This record gives sequence, C-alpha cells and structure tokens, in this order.
Amino acid sequence: MLNSEQTELDLPPAHSEAESVFSDCGGGGGSGGTEDSAGTGLCPQSRVAEAGEAVKKELQHLSREERRRRRRATAKYRTAHATRERIRVEAFNMAFAELRKLLPTLPPDKKLSKIEILRLAICYISYLNHVLDV
Repeated sequence: MLNSEQTELDLPPAHSEAESVFSDCGGGGGSGGTEDSAGTGLCPQSRVAEAGEAVKKELQHLSREERRRRRRATAKYRTAHATRERIRVEAFNMAFAELRKLLPTLPPDKKLSKIEILRLAICYISYLNHVLDV
C-alpha cells in the first residue's frame, strides 16, 4: 500500500507480463512445467483473470457510491483529476484576463480581483446599455 508521499514510480520494477508467463508456464527457462510453485496448475494470466473476477464479485455488493470512492482513491485517478483541474483553472484565469482587458479603468494596468472584474463588467455593460437606449 502506498502512503501519501509515495507514488507508483517509487515501487521496484517488476518483471514484464511476458517474462512472468514464460518463466512460470514452461515457455522459456522457468520451472519447465505448467504448474506454478503453489501447485495450482494455473499460469499467471489465469491467476490475474481469476483475481480480476474476484475483485468484480467483491465490488458488486458495494453501493455505487462506495465503488466510486474506491475508484477515486487510486493514484492514477488523482493525478488525472489534478491535471484536468489545472487545465480548467488556467482556462478560467485566461477568461478573466481577457475580460479584464476589455474593461476601462484608471490606471489601465491596475490589478483587480476576480470579483472586482465581475462587478466592473456588470457596471460597464449597464453603462453601455444606457448609452444605447439614449
């Protein structure tokens, strides 16, 4: 289990799937037979498939919300979510910067907060509507 400071990259490198299959199932330099050391007679691929089915069966009894929580707890999901959120925030900030360029203020380069930009935009739009009505 990974703690909050560890990532999947900190784990030691494992054998590739092909190496495991060939070494355990007699395809290349392992035990020479089709039985693994536990004596179950299953290749790693079969064990992985059974493990996957066991996980599916285990997850079936969980509620939809619990399955969602478990999926969101993975490091892969968290990094993907963080990336999407970073892109969203950057787009949001760029939109505010573009809106800020359209608003007249003195001095023109005055730094405004997001709420100030929105309030100023509302006032400016009201003023432009008033000018058009007159």
